[in-house]
Amino acid sequence: MNTSQTIQVMLVDDHNVVRSGLATFLRAYDDLELVGEAKNGLEALNLCRKKKPDVILMDLMMPEMDGIAATRAILADYPDIKIIAMTSFEEEELVQGVLAAGAISYLLKNVSSDELAAAIRAAFLGRSTLSPEAATALIHATRPTKQPSFDLTEREREVLNLVVQGHSNQQIADAMVITVATVKAHISNILSKMEVSSRTEAIAYAIKHKIVTL
Repeated sequence: MNTSQTIQVMLVDDHNVVRSGLATFLRAYDDLELVGEAKNGLEALNLCRKKKPDVILMDLMMPEMDGIAATRAILADYPDIKIIAMTSFEEEELVQGVLAAGAISYLLKNVSSDELAAAIRAAFLGRSTLSPEAATALIHATRPTKQPSFDLTEREREVLNLVVQGHSNQQIADAMVITVATVKAHISNILSKMEVSSRTEAIAYAIKHKIVTL
């Protein structure tokens, strides 16, 4: 790609007002050219076949096909297209999801015109631009997260382990040489500390967060 050429940009957003605003923004820069608009990811994928844009400004929350799925699908067919994720949200899952799908940059929609233009030019040259919120989310994603312990006692952990293994109250009582009433008391404490309402929820949460060893 010749960096002196006009950068062909496609807009993907389900809000007409947002697309209109971005289209007006693009017209203010001589080196940026709007070549297509789509209101969802499916439309964007189909339009890519016709327009072959250099850079796509991609909304994330859309009907039909969201921005993460669209990013993955478009780059599978057109790996040279650079996709800039643009959203009003800064949830870590969105940031991680769309960057993992292949987006080169992540910006919030409150970015200034000059910042967005700079991000488009950088993307065209293969350079990433991340909003501070996106950078923070990525830092958090790389940090090991401490698994919740819920301050369970040794005895409660033992009971929970047996519950996860599918033992009944009577079987737990026999295995631990305690009364069924004591088992029920332990389970009640466990549910309270884990803030769940049933054994099934406790089992699912304990397995997901590796609170017990199977």
